[in-house]
This record gives sequence, structure tokens and C-alpha cells, in this order.
Amino acid sequence: MDSMTYIAIAAFVGIAVGLLMSLIYRSALKGQKSSIEAERNKIVENAGKEAENIKKEATLEAKDIVYQAKNDAEKELRERRSDVNQLEKRLRQKEETLDRKFDQIEKREHELSKREREYSAKERSVQEKEATYFQLVREQTEALEKISGISVEEAKQEILRRTEEDSRLEIAKLIKKIEDEAKENAEKKSKEILGFAIQRYASDYVADATVSAVSLPGDEMKGRIIGREGRNIRALEAATGVDLIVDDTPEMVTLSGFDPVRREIAKLSLERLIADGRIHPTRIEEVVEKVRKEVDANIREEGEKAVFDLGLSGIHPELIKTLGRLKYRTSYGQNMLQHSREVAYLAGMMAGELGVDTKLAKRAGLLHDLGKAIDHETEGSHQEIGSNLAKKFGENYKVVNAIYSHHGDADPLTVEAALVAAADALSAARPGVRRESIEHYLKRLEELEKLALSFKGVEKCYAIQAGREIRIIVKPEEVNDELSAMIARDLSKKIEAEMSYPGQIKVTVIRESRHVEYAK
Repeated sequence: MDSMTYIAIAAFVGIAVGLLMSLIYRSALKGQKSSIEAERNKIVENAGKEAENIKKEATLEAKDIVYQAKNDAEKELRERRSDVNQLEKRLRQKEETLDRKFDQIEKREHELSKREREYSAKERSVQEKEATYFQLVREQTEALEKISGISVEEAKQEILRRTEEDSRLEIAKLIKKIEDEAKENAEKKSKEILGFAIQRYASDYVADATVSAVSLPGDEMKGRIIGREGRNIRALEAATGVDLIVDDTPEMVTLSGFDPVRREIAKLSLERLIADGRIHPTRIEEVVEKVRKEVDANIREEGEKAVFDLGLSGIHPELIKTLGRLKYRTSYGQNMLQHSREVAYLAGMMAGELGVDTKLAKRAGLLHDLGKAIDHETEGSHQEIGSNLAKKFGENYKVVNAIYSHHGDADPLTVEAALVAAADALSAARPGVRRESIEHYLKRLEELEKLALSFKGVEKCYAIQAGREIRIIVKPEEVNDELSAMIARDLSKKIEAEMSYPGQIKVTVIRESRHVEYAK
């Protein structure tokens, strides 16, 4: 057979095989479909049964929940009924109690009304008796006025006057007695404490003036200091703020100024310029600026040294720097930094003797004159300036009070504050420590005697011991011993209030009676 025949037979066979496979596949699909349908029906049947079971279980559970809720509601209702019954019982009891109290109040009101009527009757009776009494008093008063010849007001004034005189005498006696007792017990102890403190501490003093002298190697140096047409001396004065005096004094020039820090800067600057030999305006400005920085550093070192020597800590750096400036500040010729150190030592020693806070006494003593370092820059007294400065930089209120009260401007709140005031007076009153101008000295003596003469009964007065004591002679026929004690006390208070003075002033009142007769 040829190739076409083979191809036809092969195609026929392939078609026959395909038809057979199609028949087989369709038969298999029909069987599988019937199996799937049966499985689906079975699943649906089982799901229906399970849903019925779930429905039954949910119904039973819902019935249980309803039953439980019903029981809870009935229980809560029973509890509330029980609470309501108890409240009703309490209300009935309170109502019964209020009824009883109301009955008692009614009884009391009835009793009070009865007593009020009784008191009203008694009051009318008393008023009638008072009217009768006052009438008798008026009649007796009129009779007494006629007999005595003075009115009631005049009699009252006379009684008050005599009572006042008697009271003043009694008060004066009492004051003198108290002062005597206090002196007996306190004077000895205070002297011991002060003497002990003075013995343990001794210091030197620097009496600075308002001028400083600078030595020159020769008089030809004066011309170099003055410079061409005075330009060097003008530059130095402008840079330092002090006056430079070049006169006929051999080998010496004088620096004049009230600010001790500026004067010190000018002195050191001039000494260095003389040693260097180069003196011209530019060099002057360089040296002055360098010396100013060194003096500022020295000021801080001096403040730190004072704090370290006293064993203190925790003082603000600005307070330490201000304290160091006191090295160049004087009062009546007394160096203020040295004075502050001495007050701190004395206050600390006395605090130790009395058993109070030694550290606090030293701290307040060292800072008590802090305001004098800047009193030329700020308004107010140095006590006020210093206390405000200490408060600003975190010092304890006890230290602030000690600073403000050390001259009596306020009452000391602590024993340490009183000790600082005493140490300040002690340091200022020591012989040779302070000096003052003759004009101020004479003015203070005149003012002291004038205050003494302002008291009634004072005949003469004398300020002695450079104004540290005032002796008063009173008229014995006008002033007795008790009034003499009062004059001494009142004058001391008046001096404290109206005068400014270093140290303390002793007031002595002398009453002398002399009786002279002649036998003939």
C-alpha cells in the first residue's frame, strides 16, 4: 500500500481511540458527580442535625440565664427592702428622739420665760436702788465740794498728779534695784569674758591718710615725671584718678586722693615707671592697667586669706572680693579689713565662752562692715548696704541681722548678733585704734554737753576723757537719788539715738548735798 493509505488508516485509528477515551472520561465524570452529590447530601443532613442540637442547647442556656437573672433580681429586691426597713426604723427612732427634745426645749423655754420675768422684776428693783444710790452720791459729792472748796475734776487731777509722782518714784526705785542686781551678777562675768578675749587677741593697726608719698632716685626724675608741657603727669592723673603733687620736697612726690584703691594703684604704677625709666603716656597707660589687674587679684587674695584664717567656708566669691577691698578702706585711721578680722576673732572667743555658735559669730563679725567697701557707690548706711549685699548673695538671716543691727539700727535676733556689736565697739574703743579731726571732736563734745543740759534739774556737765565720759552735776533740792538714776539712763538712751561716736560713752550723774553752819 502506498503512503496515503497508511496515513488514512492512522488517522482513522486515532479518531477511534479518541472517541473511546471520550466515552470512558464521560462515564468516569458521571460516577464522580453522583458520588459528590451523595457526599453533599450527607453533609447537609449532618449540618441540619448539628444546627438543631445547637438550637436546643442555646435555648436551654438562655432559660438558665433568665432564671439566674430572675433570682439575682429577687435577691437584690429583698436586700433593698431590708435596707428600706432599717432606714424606716432609724427615721422612727430619730423622730421619737426629736419629739423628746422638742418637749424638753418647750419646758426650758417655759422655765426661761419664768426666770426672765423674775430677772426683769429684780432689774427694776436694782435700777430703783441705783437711782437712789446715785442721788445720794450726788448729794454727798455736792456737800463735799462745799466743804472742801474744790470740784470733783480738780480732786481727780490732784489725785492723778500725786499718784504719778508716787509711781515715778517707785518706778525709779525699782529700776535702780534691778540695775544694781543686774550689775552685781552680769558686770563681773562680762568683764571676765571681755578681758579673756582681749588677752587672747592682739593686732596691729594701719593709720592711713589721704596722701601717699613716693621716693625718687633724684630730683631730675621730677622733670621726667612731669614730661614735656606736663603730658606725663596729666596722663598719669587721668589713668589713675588721683592728683600728683610735685613740689619742692627733695626726692619725693605726693599722691593725693580719697579712694585708697586708686591711690595704691597710682603709687605702684609710679614706682614701676621710675624703676623702668620709660615714662611716656602710652607706657603709663600700659603700666596702670597691669597694676590695676594685680591689685584686683590682690584684693581677692586678701579676702580669701581672711576667710581661710578664720576657718570659714561657703561665702560667695563676690562677698569675698568685696571683703578684700576693705584692705584699702579706713575709718578714723583704722584699717577696715584688720578691724573686721579682729571683730570676728573677738566675737568668736566670746561665743565660745558663752557656749553659742562660734562659726556664726565669726562669720557675722567678719562681714559686719562689708558695706563700707562700697558705701561710696551706693546710697544708705553701711549697715543697710552690707546687710542687703549679704542677703543678695545667700547669707543666713542671722548673719544679715547681725550686720544690720551692729550699730543699734535694729534689735539683734540672736546672741551672736549682740556679741558682734560688742566686739565691734570693743575693737573701735581700744586706745590708739582710731583718730578723728579736731573739728569733729569739738563738735561731738559740744553736742554731748548740750544733750546733758537739756534735762530738768541739771546744773553743770563736763565731757571728759576725750568725750568717752560725761559727768553731770544735778541740783540736790530738785533731783533725788532715784531721779538721778533715771536721768543717767534716759541720757544714755538719748545719746545712742541722736549721736554718732566710736566706742561707748559713760554717763555719770553726781548729786551732792552740803550743809554748812557756823558756831559763834
